[in-house]
Amino acid sequence: MSAKNLSLQPLRQKAQLMSASEIERTLVRLAHEIVEKNGGVNELGLVGIRRRGVPLAKRLGKLIERIEAVPVPVGSLDITFYRDDLSTLGPKPVVQPSEIGFAIEGKNIILIDDVLFTGRTIRAALDALFSQGRPRLVQLCVLIDRGHRELPIEASFVGRRVQTSMSEVIEVKMSEIDGAEQVLLMEK
Repeated sequence: MSAKNLSLQPLRQKAQLMSASEIERTLVRLAHEIVEKNGGVNELGLVGIRRRGVPLAKRLGKLIERIEAVPVPVGSLDITFYRDDLSTLGPKPVVQPSEIGFAIEGKNIILIDDVLFTGRTIRAALDALFSQGRPRLVQLCVLIDRGHRELPIEASFVGRRVQTSMSEVIEVKMSEIDGAEQVLLMEK
């Protein structure tokens, strides 16, 4: 069976990896780790990668503000035109504006995404981020690291590491986008 036909097959749920409460607890832990590793929030900014990295960044921003009693700027990044697979996205990919909303120059930026897999999304996100300015430091925060890297990219902050096979898919569902809150392990 060709790879194209394989990708059209419906996915079967294999396991629930995280419930809504487990996601919340994980984000609280990640917020504390971010504050601790950065010695507070001075010059800190959070940037979520569209789609599910954006609500994660907003939630982490609120949690960090509760911890430190100081608001942290939160922005979003659309990486569509920076992807190395742009030609496979169809003739007219939908591009959302990047709304970082604050100057990243000289800041410690936490780049946030839901799942770290091959590293290609993060490479594209770094290109998109640096087109906006030159941060002092960029750290990566992901909810799930599933392995199978194709590029030398590692996350500074990881919610959970999950060993997966290439026939498995991680689905992160966020209430803001999907109307549900869970992390599922799916199988092709």
